[in-house]
Amino acid sequence: MLYKIVADSSCDLNEDLVKKVDISLVPFKIDVDDHSFIDDESIDVPKLIKEMNSSPNPIKTSCPSPGDFAAEYEDGENVFVVTISEQLSGTYNSAILAKDMAIEKSPNKFIHVFNSKSASVGETLTALKIKECIDNKLSNSQIVEKVEKFIEDMKTYFISENLDNLIKNGRISKTKGLIINALNIVPVMRATENGNIDLVDKARGSKKAFKKLVDIIGESGVNFEERILAISHANALQKALDLKEDLKKYNFKDIIIVQTKGLSTGYVNDGGIIVAF
Repeated sequence: MLYKIVADSSCDLNEDLVKKVDISLVPFKIDVDDHSFIDDESIDVPKLIKEMNSSPNPIKTSCPSPGDFAAEYEDGENVFVVTISEQLSGTYNSAILAKDMAIEKSPNKFIHVFNSKSASVGETLTALKIKECIDNKLSNSQIVEKVEKFIEDMKTYFISENLDNLIKNGRISKTKGLIINALNIVPVMRATENGNIDLVDKARGSKKAFKKLVDIIGESGVNFEERILAISHANALQKALDLKEDLKKYNFKDIIIVQTKGLSTGYVNDGGIIVAF
């Protein structure tokens, strides 16, 4: 195989994207108490949501091992890898270690690992950009330059109306989480420049939060006609469709909707929405 694109299972896809981008996904493992889920095409997301909601404990995630990545690198001459933000997981380091292992075994192989500084559809859009560059017959160095620039310019936002997982994992303090829930405050979060999570704005109630998200996107100062916007939803298709309708006024080149798999569902919880462009 001349070119191969590899990503971890935070990269959320739909059937059309699977056909469009030949991409190999390396799965995370997700543990909820004594229940283990492998984040591949067979994962039962509704069951995962049920287990998360019924457990008082945080979910535990295990990133793919270097060996898992190395196995996917074997049949590609030129391999481009996309991982979830280095600030959120050890997956990037795992993919880099796998690169060193693969190059030692096959010195003529080309491998580049992209830290998406995002997650979910942020990885999806990065993979699409790699595919576009390959189709345009760019050199490996040109692909790396263009995709790194794309990642630098990319915006990622998310709304999680159920903050239980973020509270359980300590990303939001328990006291602050209780206050937010009691006042029906819905935060609008974003990926920072280095790929961490930050609060952008907040509103009382879901409808106001999504209106703020639409306004924030409109004020982002990018050329929408040159960009694809992707929306991933955790068991919230109608919210995604409504958001797509509200965002059509910005004339994006395209708007894609996908459903979250296991890892992304774990981050935003049931009903959550992630947007990247």
